[in-house]
Amino acid sequence: MRSLSRQGHREGIDVSDLVPERVEVVALDHIYLAVSDLERSEKFYDAVLGILDFRKIDAPIGGEPHRHYFNRLMQISIRPAHGGEHDPYAPGLHHLCLQVADNDAVDRVARLLRAAGIETSDGALYPQYADDYYAIFFVDPDGLRLEIVARRARRKLTVERWNELTSFFNPWTKVKS
Repeated sequence: MRSLSRQGHREGIDVSDLVPERVEVVALDHIYLAVSDLERSEKFYDAVLGILDFRKIDAPIGGEPHRHYFNRLMQISIRPAHGGEHDPYAPGLHHLCLQVADNDAVDRVARLLRAAGIETSDGALYPQYADDYYAIFFVDPDGLRLEIVARRARRKLTVERWNELTSFFNPWTKVKS
């Protein structure tokens, strides 16, 4: 694993202490994606999220059609956009990354996406992100960047050693190996 910075201050402000009263987020509940063509995007997300073992419901909200895809952990919903085009470098969502168990699962997703007619990169290591960062990349019909990443050692370690991360900023620098 790549070592992390040993900084404990940012611009002269000590940010290493956790606030005394906190509420833990237990999951990302849902994310809404506004799409330019609901029918086209629905076909795309049916294929992608079906491969990723999601389920789907059709539940209009406020008189507008919405498609809701969900699994045991979260929900991804699509709804009609009210104009405009997606720009990953404008304020807003840059990309959406979903995590799978391991490198083999990333490769299986890539194979299944291609079989469904969806162009994707090959599974590859991206050491600029982390030594074990293995992922694929593809885009939705509106150009939203999507990524599938293998669960990394640091993520596993974070879950296992969560209670030892007692600082807000760069908490790993204070954890004994």
